[in-house]
Amino acid sequence: MTTFKQARAFLLEHRTDYAAAVAGFRWPDPVDFNWALDWFDAELAHDPVSKDRTALWIVDVAGSRETKLSFEVLSRRSNQVANFLRAQGLKRGDHLLLLLGNVVPLWETMLAAIKLGVVIIPATTLLTPDELQDRLDRGRAKLVVAAEDQVAKFGSLNTAGIGQIVVNATSPHDGWLAFESSADFPDTFTPDGSTRADDPMLLYFTSGTTAKPKLVRHSQRSYPVGGLSTMFWIGLQPGDIHLNISSPGWAKHAWSCFFAPWNAGATVFVVNQPRFDAKGLLATIGRCGVTTLCAPPTVWRLFIQEKLATFKVALREVCGAGEPLNPEVIDQVKAAWGLTIRDGYGQTETTALAGNSPGQTVKVGSMGRPLPGYEVRVVDVDGNPAREGEVSLLLGADRPAGLMQGYQADDGSVSGASGDAYRSGDVVFVDDDGYLTFVGRSDDVFKSSDYRISPFELESILLEHDAVAEAAIVPSPDPIRLAVPKAYVLLVGDAKPSAETALSIYEHLQVRLAPFKRIRRIEFVAELPKTISGKIRRVHLRRLEHADDRSDPLRGVEFREEDFPELQALRAAGSQEGER
Repeated sequence: MTTFKQARAFLLEHRTDYAAAVAGFRWPDPVDFNWALDWFDAELAHDPVSKDRTALWIVDVAGSRETKLSFEVLSRRSNQVANFLRAQGLKRGDHLLLLLGNVVPLWETMLAAIKLGVVIIPATTLLTPDELQDRLDRGRAKLVVAAEDQVAKFGSLNTAGIGQIVVNATSPHDGWLAFESSADFPDTFTPDGSTRADDPMLLYFTSGTTAKPKLVRHSQRSYPVGGLSTMFWIGLQPGDIHLNISSPGWAKHAWSCFFAPWNAGATVFVVNQPRFDAKGLLATIGRCGVTTLCAPPTVWRLFIQEKLATFKVALREVCGAGEPLNPEVIDQVKAAWGLTIRDGYGQTETTALAGNSPGQTVKVGSMGRPLPGYEVRVVDVDGNPAREGEVSLLLGADRPAGLMQGYQADDGSVSGASGDAYRSGDVVFVDDDGYLTFVGRSDDVFKSSDYRISPFELESILLEHDAVAEAAIVPSPDPIRLAVPKAYVLLVGDAKPSAETALSIYEHLQVRLAPFKRIRRIEFVAELPKTISGKIRRVHLRRLEHADDRSDPLRGVEFREEDFPELQALRAAGSQEGER
């Protein structure tokens, strides 16, 4: 049987040899496994080489404070928290709602809950009271660990029978117990029994891009062991200082602010800023010697607005995740630092399942190839192999360790990840070399004049225009073509939402898009609707278009292609097919 240590060592040994890694990797399949006890405590916190290495490094810009904790110290602190939570009546199988920002107690509580066999419900601090009530009810929470600024939200909620613990409180709060009293508990921990690898460990509420969020359930095996694929994609090594820019409550935070770096024995590095400041963050990355960096496209787009070449960094690996990166961003970073941003892909339901890992030939625009341990098939609506189709994972004997147990229903049952295959809902194109290129969500792709339109392709071209900061493409109803592509556009700071700007963008698009793909309507907006993970909620914009709702606060000023006689010559040059 392959053990966790053997599987990890194999991927580290073959970190730049994709073919060998894919051919030789086997998921460890332990019957009993508790990652916090069997890996973090038993190995990282006790190994003479790693135990004194920094496990967690938090830089708080506002208070000019830095906190560093070693693996050994964090092991002991999480033991105290585990004993503290047990004293509050929390036991194996109970559910804990974790409502914290990037503060040390978040990591302490995560480790403690895993040791106890408690199911963690990570949540963003941006949730409304109604959303919190939904998580308490459908998540069946027995206890809440929250920051002080979250306490007021619970005043109107039904919390009967739910324990409440507040972190870093500046004054007492009725009904809330201070997290800091955990320091009074023993720093050694004895589990109440064995942890089964298929015991539940995490419940993630999906982003809610379409309807009420689903509950994604992961096991004691799926994210910790499955996180080996994420470690391989990022290219993490023991001793690295790894910065992943994401917020707690999103699965990507668990991916590479928790499991992947600690699978490698690397430092989790966090920078807390009151407001995002690209220049300040870049300076901190250089000053603190960050070696690996993963950031969403929005952050990379802000980074390239700075003079990257002037920032001296120790970076070895740079990655992008969340949504595919556009080629021009990749080109600018490479010109400044000599590093190629490597895209990766996965879902809340999985760990990283495809990516451009170190040593691979990177095809700009592609999200790479299936990662070790993931058998990916691209299939059409009938499940047949296709060049363009839905990402599908083989199950049965080929089931990847990083796949969720399923979507949890109100009665505790799970579904959606059984049978012959798991279908992701994401549409990609696969080339002759096995590289996957993102096309869009299966419910984002739409037809115009009987042509299939990929929002991402059009958004990529929009982002090449100097005035465009972000963009979202949705179908806008049209009496002749059924629908036409419309762009909701967020402009860069000094650009004006004027007819002149719209004309400049239309001229840019006319020479870069085939006639049938032309964007025919542009609406300049002050913000784009997004999920907690930063993904644009195109579904919200589609609803606005379908209902022709001009009252929504997200609406802006619209310019249509036909508003500009100057474009007639370019329109006349288009094919008759494009003008249907």
